[in-house]
Amino acid sequence: MNAEKKSYNSDFLIIGSGIAGLSFALKAANHFKEASVTIITKSEKSESNTKYAQGGIATVWNETVDSFEQHIEDTLVAGDGLCDEDVVKMVVEDAPARLRELMEWGAIFDKTSKGDFSLGREGGHSQDRILHHQDLTGAEIERALIAQVDKTENIQFLTHHFAIDLITEHQVKKRQTSVLEKITCYGAYVLDEKRNVVKTFAAKVTMLASGGNGQVYFTTTNPVVATGDGIAMAYRAMAEVSEVEFIQFHPTALYNPGEYPAFLISEAVRGAGAILRDYYGNRFMHKYDVREELASRDIVARAIDHELKISGMPNVYLDCTHLEYETFKNHFPNITEKCLTLGIDVRKDFIPVSPAAHYICGGVNVNKKGKTSIKNLYGAGEVTRTGLHGANRLASNSLLEGIVFAHRAFENLTQRFDKIKTPKNIPDWNDSGVVKNMEKILITHDRNEVKTIMSNYVGIVRSNERLLRAERKLHVLFEDNKRLYDHSELSVDLCELRNLITTAFLITRFSKARKENRGGFHNVDLIKKEL
Repeated sequence: MNAEKKSYNSDFLIIGSGIAGLSFALKAANHFKEASVTIITKSEKSESNTKYAQGGIATVWNETVDSFEQHIEDTLVAGDGLCDEDVVKMVVEDAPARLRELMEWGAIFDKTSKGDFSLGREGGHSQDRILHHQDLTGAEIERALIAQVDKTENIQFLTHHFAIDLITEHQVKKRQTSVLEKITCYGAYVLDEKRNVVKTFAAKVTMLASGGNGQVYFTTTNPVVATGDGIAMAYRAMAEVSEVEFIQFHPTALYNPGEYPAFLISEAVRGAGAILRDYYGNRFMHKYDVREELASRDIVARAIDHELKISGMPNVYLDCTHLEYETFKNHFPNITEKCLTLGIDVRKDFIPVSPAAHYICGGVNVNKKGKTSIKNLYGAGEVTRTGLHGANRLASNSLLEGIVFAHRAFENLTQRFDKIKTPKNIPDWNDSGVVKNMEKILITHDRNEVKTIMSNYVGIVRSNERLLRAERKLHVLFEDNKRLYDHSELSVDLCELRNLITTAFLITRFSKARKENRGGFHNVDLIKKEL
């Protein structure tokens, strides 16, 4: 490792550049105008799960036919009894204000010829309430937020900076903390990838907004940066983590072997009337739920998984041939174009689809103020467990969750920020004794091994035996990776592998502890208990 060390101070350190991190940064910078705000992201500015969100953002907009009560009920039903009702109510009722804020920041949502917002419907929703920008809603929101961040003077945006670990008493006071002790976050150690130096970022407030962990699976819609870094860092710092066994598999990723990550065919396509057919062209969703194609994602994903096991085929199909083409093309230009590049004309051809890992419903515990169990560490977005999603996230509630909890964290800090002391005497990163690791094949092999274990044993349907096998295999990987990590020069690949193994272990461990099937969790050895 380069001998050069760098120490930095920032009032706010934000890890992640999706909707949660960027909106929090803007609020903090504009309210605390004398404060320094630093955003770090391990790739380019816009590379996050937010960017790839196609469907949209859910909110009650047309109160003539829709209501908060209906959105709340839809969320609770999708969450299969594990949502925090107070949190659901808070998020749903705050949604319109947060959407107006996005529009004030420049985000553009589609409108009808009459000038009203074009509201879509997705699985699990009882009304049309999805605001969208064609089928590129996340990218549009990301564009608008980055434009605002770029012209905010007291925000520093550092790309290709990888957060390695949170700084707590363990580093500052050089002692192990206990589970009963109140732990404080003082910032983070960050690898500057281009300069190959670990920087020490001391911060009064740290916001964890690092996204999800879809890369623990072979087939995922998540970008390659989604390696569970935030959950793993928080777990190592002894933050409370829960409900990570609830992995949402999106039912309809484009089946295109060799493409990675998988291209998402938005839930909104089924909301617009598309029909699922098995490999032989027969409809099947009526066998699984009265809502058929508009059932919640967990039900549709399991139905497809069951049909694939029955047929032995690799995919089912999404039939859009009966939909009005110009309307479809205008709403889903990205999907239409993608299909055409593969020789699929949605006017006459079915779209081959299969489920893919899409979203983790649990994560780092935060309360209604966005506070984790660690003092001065906040969280927002997919990295967290807020209580909104329960056992299964309702479609298009994810972007909403990120922006609402970023706002709640900001509101809390307007009351307490001035009382937080600036961290002092933060030690630099210690890399003594490490050697340059040239065998990157070890990292590549182990990364693929994690994906194989999780895809084979901890997927849509699990069993006690599969979970035991996964746990044993992941333990071996953990020990091998620990030796490599402790004695090798740091790299992003090595740190990501460490985080992937950690989150895979957590998902497996929590899956073993879950004794009833709920939402996105299904163990064939368990009988679902009636609520």
